[in-house]
Amino acid sequence: MALAMLDAEQSAGRRTLGADKNYDTQAFVADCRKRKVTPHMAQKKHTAIDGRTTRHAGYEISIRKRKQIEECFGWMKDIGLMRKLRHRGQSLVNQLFLFTAAAYNLVRMRRLLA
Repeated sequence: MALAMLDAEQSAGRRTLGADKNYDTQAFVADCRKRKVTPHMAQKKHTAIDGRTTRHAGYEISIRKRKQIEECFGWMKDIGLMRKLRHRGQSLVNQLFLFTAAAYNLVRMRRLLA
């Protein structure tokens, strides 16, 4: 499905793709490179990502940004009660997610202003 999304997006130059550790496979990385997409994903112990990708400063920046995004979802699961939802139905879950995201933004704003 990720490769289909890459095919649907048209771009003239090289592109990067940030992905989860589970996408670190030989086949997926080869398909990305065939489409002129540089895979920026977390590495497994036996990784398919080689020095062509990891030597660039953009890869380090991409991994750092991924970590910042994961911190947000981690906060939502631990503090924001999103780990095990008490509500059922798309509208109720959507409301809970928006409320939790707003609370996280308020916490971040307090830290940024301090």
